[in-house]
Amino acid sequence: MTPGSESLFPAASNDAGLPAGVSELSLQPRYSETDAMGIVYYANYLIYFEVARTTALAELGHPYWEMEKRGLLIPVLSAHCDYHRPARYGDSLVLRTRRARLGRARIRFDYELRRLGEDAPLVTGYTEHAFMSPEGKPLRPPAELWEFFPA
Repeated sequence: MTPGSESLFPAASNDAGLPAGVSELSLQPRYSETDAMGIVYYANYLIYFEVARTTALAELGHPYWEMEKRGLLIPVLSAHCDYHRPARYGDSLVLRTRRARLGRARIRFDYELRRLGEDAPLVTGYTEHAFMSPEGKPLRPPAELWEFFPA
């Protein structure tokens, strides 16, 4: 592994083979997501992060569209992405997402993208979010959702 590309995720610790608080998504880059060299365009990784984040919430029983209906939004406050190696058109990829609490009304999702069957991450990053009302006021998340974000 290259310096700075060590895994962000601990060894598996549950029956699904994933650490607690971690979700996994398989994806394959589409041709339209690549540049002229067949490499995934850098901004598309943030889109992959969004897909992984909303998929993880839905798998937990809290689809984002349902949260919005209940008046609970989680806008992105910051986003960061480190590019270790390129993903390419035709790659089979696995994107792991880890959930964590940052405070009483803030959460963080960490991401690690790898090629299927490889150990070294291609891309790592995170997004930080606040729980807010549609009017932009900070909210404490409901207990049934909060329990899915380890401290």
